[in-house]
Amino acid sequence: MEQFQIETAQNITINQNTSHLGERMLAYIIDSFIIMVYTILVFVFLISLDIDIEDQWAFYLILTLPAFFYYLIFETLMDGKTIGKGAMNLRVVKLDGSKPNFGNYFVRWALRIIDVSLTSGGAAVLTILIRGKGQRIGDIAAGTTVISEKKRVSLKDTLLRDLPEDYKPTFPQVTVFKDQEMQTIKELYDKSKLNGNHNVIVSLDKRIREVLGVQTTLQPIEFVDVVIKDYNYYTQKM
Repeated sequence: MEQFQIETAQNITINQNTSHLGERMLAYIIDSFIIMVYTILVFVFLISLDIDIEDQWAFYLILTLPAFFYYLIFETLMDGKTIGKGAMNLRVVKLDGSKPNFGNYFVRWALRIIDVSLTSGGAAVLTILIRGKGQRIGDIAAGTTVISEKKRVSLKDTLLRDLPEDYKPTFPQVTVFKDQEMQTIKELYDKSKLNGNHNVIVSLDKRIREVLGVQTTLQPIEFVDVVIKDYNYYTQKM
């Protein structure tokens, strides 16, 4: 899984996991199936009505507008997700770490005609493979990408952290925390770092400094990470 870095307004660098091409294709298939089923149901419903053919087509065009604007509607209302993206744990985000606005979603939607419709998805696939950062043409124009929110099972997904043999702890006071408390800190830190929730990390930083009674020039994202590592160092040695 590829990673890219975003620089926040607080000069904090955060790694994000770009989605796999296969995940995006599966999400697209799910969304396309939903659009197709909706369109068929509309068609069947109109046939069942005893109205003129011309009126049927007029109603058809009106009732299929939600399908036409499907991606724009869902990504705007569901914080960067469609039903397919939600099923695959994918989300549209801006490259600078901020939340996309309606204009960003609109640009992505409008350029689907090039990325997907006119080229049968070929332009999107080629651009994602060449460009990197999980961006199709619409993403490049909108300044967005699609990230994966799936948790990768590794040592970091437990309380333990894989520390180098020559690791030197900085804050021995971390032993005042209990395992459950440190697990909560780690889960909040990892989730906030993944989703770009910088305010949560700043709040963790402030609270931990108060509990430990320490002063440091480390940035919040660095400080909380060091605290977690230090805790693992001391608990593994005990």
